[in-house]
Formats: sequence, structure tokens, C-alpha cells
Amino acid sequence: MRCRQLSVISVLALVPFANIAKPLIPPWDDLRVKHTWGAVPPNWESLGHPSAGTTIDLHFALKPYHENALTDALYEVSDPKIPLLRCRYGVHLSKEQVAQLVAPHTESLELINSWLEHHGVPSSTISMTHGGSWLTLTGVPVSQANELLGASYQLYRPTGTNDSIILRTVGYALPAVLHAHVQTVVPTTCFASVRTRRQTPRTLEATRDMASRSVLRSRDDHGVTPSELRSLYRTAAYVPVAKDRNVLAIAGFMADYPNPADLTTFMKKYRTDAEDATFEVVQINGGGYDPSHPGGEANLNVQYAQAMAYPTPLIFYSTGGVMAYDPDPDTDPFLQWINYVLRQEHVPQTISISYGAFETDIPLEYAKKLCDLFSELGARGASVLVPSGNVGVGKGEDCIVNDGSGRVQFVPDFPGSCPYVTSVGGTTGNPEVAAEFSGGGFSNHFPRPKYQDYDVPNFLEQLGSKHDGLYNPTGRGIPDLAAQAADLHVIVGNDGFTADGTSGATPIVAGIISLLNDYLLSTGKSPLGFLNPWLYGLGAAGFNDIASGSNPGCGTDGFSAIYGWDPVTGFGTPDFVALQALLPWANPRREARPSGGPP
Repeated sequence: MRCRQLSVISVLALVPFANIAKPLIPPWDDLRVKHTWGAVPPNWESLGHPSAGTTIDLHFALKPYHENALTDALYEVSDPKIPLLRCRYGVHLSKEQVAQLVAPHTESLELINSWLEHHGVPSSTISMTHGGSWLTLTGVPVSQANELLGASYQLYRPTGTNDSIILRTVGYALPAVLHAHVQTVVPTTCFASVRTRRQTPRTLEATRDMASRSVLRSRDDHGVTPSELRSLYRTAAYVPVAKDRNVLAIAGFMADYPNPADLTTFMKKYRTDAEDATFEVVQINGGGYDPSHPGGEANLNVQYAQAMAYPTPLIFYSTGGVMAYDPDPDTDPFLQWINYVLRQEHVPQTISISYGAFETDIPLEYAKKLCDLFSELGARGASVLVPSGNVGVGKGEDCIVNDGSGRVQFVPDFPGSCPYVTSVGGTTGNPEVAAEFSGGGFSNHFPRPKYQDYDVPNFLEQLGSKHDGLYNPTGRGIPDLAAQAADLHVIVGNDGFTADGTSGATPIVAGIISLLNDYLLSTGKSPLGFLNPWLYGLGAAGFNDIASGSNPGCGTDGFSAIYGWDPVTGFGTPDFVALQALLPWANPRREARPSGGPP
């Protein structure tokens, strides 16, 4: 059987803006609202307008000419269940191929050029990336940004705090003719700051009186250690061999840095064969690196990723920007990080991210565009793991919808709710049960992806009418899987702590996926790339099912873990040996589980 080639759209000839033919001039003063909150979002306060002369960088996400081209290509290379395209599985795309698939129509560029010229924006301040799908205006005076976008940029800060000040507008508009061409503009109405998914670490000494917790620990040593995790998830016998090809990466933000001496101390205490473990630091967007002031989040991520995947090479991306206003142009660190990675000729095979925001704080079109960028990573062969959150089904007890209605609704986390990443929930204990803080639920931004068409309806059928009206039953379900997330030992500043949170579970799972990728690369196969189509098919049988525990929040008992997939622990925790046997090429004669049927 011949496999048809991936139909890659011919790349658009992108020429300098000054050379683009000018279309008929549309009515640029016909502004239509693109997004507005209607009022200052809850828990934020305005500090007034910025000083005269303040500038801002504006990023315009343009809609692709062929709307579904990238998604179609992503599933072609990521879903081993497509019979006629099975030979496309694992044939990941190059940077150039992805750029072609996301390129906008030439009309989009012509209209944007005409509009910017009308407002006197110098062509020297305009640049394009990703095949023209992102357009950046550098150093735009805030007064001109207000005119372009019908906006009112002001300085904001979380109410009653000394947190970083951000430069935002409550609403913005675009000429009506541009709405069909521009997906979103950044930064505008996004008031969310990237934040860690980890709870506050506790000193080991402070936890020794917590006898009620029994997380894989002996009477003499409370807490979870790498040796216990490697035994529980059956990775201890595997030794990576594709160290020259396989890379594991961690995305770091908020000036939180790992310390190599702490990593050495951690390994000497918990994995003596890995005392020489190290990592490479890549600084993005002015991200610093000061190991003399180690951060708990960065150390937690590096120590557990290396504990599971050693000696696989590890990259730590230190990304500057806190979505805050300062003398430099206002930047979104998430956007800066993902754009940097996508500009590289090769992307890491496995990426762990321990940061996110409540989905309600992210404007829909902006969330969709960031999610599209994650799909680009998947199409290029990266498996992206993100945490599901640490507050059960919502923002603690603050689950009021920001639409003035007073409605209560469960609040999922982004980017965990993006269908093109793999979301990681949390467990605790041995035998394992769901950690009560494990984030989970259903997206209000993204519909249920086709790979969930069997498992999510099966859960909803068992749930019945419970929680009706509090969640979106047609939304993307999270998490996809889980791992230990409570009482994780970590070394910070040469002192011992334990930490809770799904950001601890995420690098654990990333390390295990990295081992699977190592095995595939060592046998001449492609890495897994976007995991979920395989995970929800043949891979579902490779997990330790978690069927007890729940994730309360929003004044409810939340969802319950059940046999099969659930919005607390997904399919459960990974069994490396079982997953290794279920890799797409491991048993070529065994058919993958179809969507709509059990394993």
C-alpha cells in the first residue's frame, strides 16, 4: 500500500512590507470590539495611565490561509490509528514545513500593511515570524497603540499586593475588515500572570509530625524519593543509550533558577549513580541565571526530571518577563519562550512546563493561538507535558464567572486545557489515590478532541447529573494521566524540603516519556511527539488505574477517580515497562484500541 505524501502548502513569498501592492483603502475608522472584559477584572486595580513616552511591543497573530492544515498534519504524524496513513506516523515536520502550513493569505498581509501605513507606523519597526503568522510592531508609543486598537492602556496590579505592575487594556478593537484576518493581539486584555502549579514547599523537619500522610515513605523518612518512584513506575532497569540524540527540556519562568550544587546533593542522597548529573541553561528574552539564589520550582523540576531520565541531556530554559510593566517593552514570557523554541532547527523530544493560569483569566482567542503554537511543537516531534493545577476543580472557593451573572463554574487550568499538550494530574500514597488538590475538569475554551470520544463520554455517563451546570460536558477533559505529587523531597540552598503539587508530577512523567523516546531513538524509530492520540488508543493499557480519591473545590466535592479515564488522574500513573511494550512499533501486528472501544 502506498502512503500519500503530506500535502504541504507552497510557502508564500514574503516580501518587505514596503513592496506589497496596496489594496483599495477600507474604512479604517470602522472599529469593532475584538475582546473586552467590560470592567477591570476581579482582584485587579488600575494605577492610572503610564507616563508619556512609554512604548510597547505589539504582537499580531494572523489567521492561517488554510485553517485546518496544521491540525490535519499534526494528526497524520501523531495518530497510529489512521489505517491509510500509518506510514505517516512519526514522520514529523521540519520548521520550514510548519511555517508553510500556518502562513496567512497574502490579502492579510496587504490589509495589515495598508492599515499600519494609514496610522504612520514605520516599516522599520515591523517584523514577521513563523511564515508570516506572527507580526510584531516594536517600540510602539502607548498613545499610538491606543489609537490603533481603540484601547486605553493603563497600569494594573493585583489588588492589595506589591506584585509586578502590568500594562494592559480592559478592551480593544480592530477595523471590521481585519477581524477575519487577525486572531488576537498581545499584550491587550490578558490579565493572567504565569504562575507555578506547585504549593509552598515545607522543610523536612516541619513534616515529620504529619503522621496522617503516608506517601511511599518508611517510618524513618517521610516523603517520596526518586528510588521509590523508579520502582513504582518501573523505570529502574532501563539505561538510556540515545544520549547523542535525545533531549529533555524544562521551561523556567519568573526568575526561578536551578542550582547545580543542589542537584549534586540531591543525587548523592537519592540516586548515587547520577552524582555527575548536570544541565544546560539557555537564556531567552533576557532571562537571567543566578544559581546563588536557587528557586524551589526550578530545583524541583530539574532534580526530578534528571532523577527519572539520567543521563539524558537536560536543557533548562530561563525565560525573562513576568507579563509585567517595566522600563523594557512589555512581554509575555510564555509567548517569548515558545516562539524561541519554534525558531530552532530542532526541538527537544520531551518538554516539561510547570506553569500556567486559570482558563478564565485567558482571553479565548489568545488561548487558542497559544494552543496552536503547542500544536506546532507536537507536529515537529515534541511531547509537551504540563500540570493540571493545584486547586481541584477551581480557584479554591472563588469560582464566580467573570460575566456579571454571579454564576459559579469549575475553573480548569491553561495550558493544560489545550488539546495539543498532555496534562498531568496528581496522586499520593502507596497504593496510589488521587491527590485532593489535583486539578481536573473540562475546558470552556476548547471542545472535546476526537481522541477523547470514547473515554470522556464513558466518564460522563457514570457521573450522571451530578455537578450539572458547573462544568462544560462538551469540553476537552483534563488531566490525561498523573503521577506522585505530594511530599516530594527537594533540595534548595542545600536544605531539605518536601513539596506538593502537579508541577512535581509533571517532570516525573516527562522523565518517563523521555525514556520511551530514548528507547525509540535507540532502535531507529521516531520519538513519540504529540502523545495523546497514541495515549488514548493503545497506550491507555500502560497505566496504573487510579480509582479512588477526588478533587474538591468551588464548594463541592469535585470529581471522583473511577476505573478508566477520569478528570482527576486521567488514565492513572505510568508503568514504563507496560508502555514500552505498547509503543506504536513495538507490536506491529496488534491493532490499536479504536476510539469508541475499550482496550
